[in-house]
Amino acid sequence: MKNKKRTNQCVLTIILAVCFAAVLGITIFLLCNLKRGQAEFIPPPFDFSAIEGIPEVPDSLGFSSPYKDGMGYRFSVCGNITMNGVKATVYLTNPEENNVWIKLRILDTDGNILGETGLVRPGEYVKEVSLSRRIPCGTPVNLKIMGYEPETYKSAGAVTLSTAVGNVE
Repeated sequence: MKNKKRTNQCVLTIILAVCFAAVLGITIFLLCNLKRGQAEFIPPPFDFSAIEGIPEVPDSLGFSSPYKDGMGYRFSVCGNITMNGVKATVYLTNPEENNVWIKLRILDTDGNILGETGLVRPGEYVKEVSLSRRIPCGTPVNLKIMGYEPETYKSAGAVTLSTAVGNVE
């Protein structure tokens, strides 16, 4: 009777050890494969056409700084987008006092990206954005301005402004 009880305990211990090893192995396998399946983040490049300073913008372009309480950063951009061929004049400006990098995307009303800047450092501006096609006067577009924390690229927030393409040069 004692031998049978001892044998049952030994078998139970072996079964539990095998189950524990199997669960541990499956957990390690899943953790390794989940990391491989995640898309690697590729930081956006800085805009090669960015200019240091504050732009001189014609009044007709509706250049403004649409800031509301609670926003993590400031920016300025043209409310009246004009086209020069396939380039949209935006004057996206990142004020010197900001602690974030910003970028702008121009989207159609379906959310498709028509064009975008690279990252713009504080104290810089980008005059024009190259678009995937020429946009006719009067076409509604959305300007999405995104902020990124330097070095970590964590989001500092985003804002979307609705406007329409103005004069075509």
